[in-house]
Amino acid sequence: MKNNYLILFLLCIVFFGCTKKNKSDKNVNLSEDSLATYLSLANDINLPFNYKQGYNKKAFAIVINQKNDSLNKVNLFKIANRYYNMSDWVSYLETTELILDRSRSSRDSLNMAKAYSYLGDYYTVHAVTDSAFLNYFRAEKVYLKINDHYNLAKTFLSKATLQYNEGDYFESEINIFKALRILKQQKNVNDLLYDCNNLLGILYNEREEYRKALEFHQNALRILADKSIPADFQLKATSLNNIGFVNLRMRNYSKAKVYFIKGLEEKNLFRENTILYTIILDNLAYSKFKLQESEGLPGQFFKALKIRDSIGLKSGVVLSKIHLSEYYAFKKDTFRAIQYSKQALVLSRSLKKIRDILEALKQIEVVDPKNASVYTKEYIRLNDRMLKAERKMGEKFSRIEYETNEIKDQNSNLQEKIKTLVYVFSICTLIGLVFYVYKTQKAKNRELLFKQQQQIANEDIYNLMISQQNDIEMTRIKEKKKVAQELHDGVLGRMFGVRISLDSLDKIEEADACLKRKKYLAELKNIEEDIREISHDLNREKSELINNFVLILNKLFENQQQTYPSKLVTAFDSQIKWELVSNAVKINLYRIIQEALQNCNKYAKAETITVEFKSEINHLAVAVFDDGIGFNVKRTKNGIGLHNIEYRAAECKGTVTIKSAKGEGTLLLVKIPIDQKINLQKK
Repeated sequence: MKNNYLILFLLCIVFFGCTKKNKSDKNVNLSEDSLATYLSLANDINLPFNYKQGYNKKAFAIVINQKNDSLNKVNLFKIANRYYNMSDWVSYLETTELILDRSRSSRDSLNMAKAYSYLGDYYTVHAVTDSAFLNYFRAEKVYLKINDHYNLAKTFLSKATLQYNEGDYFESEINIFKALRILKQQKNVNDLLYDCNNLLGILYNEREEYRKALEFHQNALRILADKSIPADFQLKATSLNNIGFVNLRMRNYSKAKVYFIKGLEEKNLFRENTILYTIILDNLAYSKFKLQESEGLPGQFFKALKIRDSIGLKSGVVLSKIHLSEYYAFKKDTFRAIQYSKQALVLSRSLKKIRDILEALKQIEVVDPKNASVYTKEYIRLNDRMLKAERKMGEKFSRIEYETNEIKDQNSNLQEKIKTLVYVFSICTLIGLVFYVYKTQKAKNRELLFKQQQQIANEDIYNLMISQQNDIEMTRIKEKKKVAQELHDGVLGRMFGVRISLDSLDKIEEADACLKRKKYLAELKNIEEDIREISHDLNREKSELINNFVLILNKLFENQQQTYPSKLVTAFDSQIKWELVSNAVKINLYRIIQEALQNCNKYAKAETITVEFKSEINHLAVAVFDDGIGFNVKRTKNGIGLHNIEYRAAECKGTVTIKSAKGEGTLLLVKIPIDQKINLQKK
């Protein structure tokens, strides 16, 4: 009989959890219509498990991407509630731990405590009692801190339920009355008042204080007159069954039968709470059996057994088989009595639930007297073991509370030490920072001095290059002048000879003179062309001499063309006055172009490279473009080459722009500001 009562109590726990979780869903409006639809479908008891689980996962996919605020946590709790109701414990645990992490990160004490309560429910269902108690205790501390009386009372009730399950009746009773003292000062708390009175009735029935048990169960039944408690939780049927069960324990079988019949008459009981239906049906059959009534027996026993077996309620199956064993023993059918009692014992052993095993042993002792001594010894051993376990569990609960408070005190002391260490560390960090700034500034000064020296050295090198180039060009000019003079003298000599020859034509006959005159005129025309060509060449050389920087660049370009297979196209804006550009700018431009060509040769795989110089209103622009493979500018980190280009452009107070994409080539654009912008535009 005790086992029957425990099954009923576990059912009440489940209802308490479901009631708690469904009521928390009220007054929350979601902005996403699809989210509201998914949550509604996930809670539809008429849908198969796979469908409800799928809808809940879709809701989770929406909520997980929401901002971590109070509304987000409300939605996550709704999802956890639905996993709880459909017994998807893995998803329930993952969702609850996610809520706890988000609550901690946002320092949301209320939702943190609520998450602890949900974890306590999870470990209660899975019979990990120490973890369940620890999480309830953590929730209790937070609710005390934020003065949330309603949830504090609910947490006391959860602790009391857990302690009752483990046989710690004294501490369970204390926590129930703690909850009642809080609830008496609150309004609209009939749901928790019902749970407290119902649990007290169960507890006093277990202590065989039947009058008190009936008093509290009747109180619970009166509370249900409040229509704010949803009828679909079937709490009235629960209370009717509990009152009937107390009468069953008191051997008032007729009264018990009346309450069981009333319980079964509750609307939609089988559909909304199949487990409770099987319990009341089995209790009704048992009360009839005790009254020696035959109507509906043993059919009602078998009906309850069949339903319990179909929904996997194994503890209920054990109880049904024990009742069937009692029934057939009364009917003198010893074979069936022993058969059902043995089946109950085997199943209870596989479940490893000591209370179920004890009930099965108690029954098999009666129907199998030959082996009664063996069963009695096992019963005594297991009963002692259960009592020790209950006593240890009570001690464990007290130790968890004590150790948690000790940890809290230690944390307070540790926080004071941490504060002191933070102050010391901050001072040391400040001193280190000052020293670091001093050393960094000193290093920057050395770096600046080195750059200045490097700039001077670069200018000296460039001046030497220009000077050397000038010497070479001056020598070439001298040679060309000498050649020009000789050509000039030679040409003049030829012209003089032609002129004398023309003068001598007057002495020759007219026919011969005509032929010779044509010959001399042709010669004179050739001399004229030679003079024009030589003059143009010399003038061109003179113009190139002015632009020594362009000559240096052309040598770089000639070397590029001779060394690499890519076609090189160059273009110089004729309006650029290179003599007005400073040597420092020329040096950096030369190095930039040199580095850009090297990058093209190494990486671009280009067929054509174009280098173009343009004179703009405020800038001197240099563009290097290749039709190579290109690269992703955002993903590729700058190498040493690109870093040097940017550094040299910055030295000239210029800018660097790189445009590239895979398969579309690369454009490097450098713009240098020029002070003599007016002169640069003059031809």
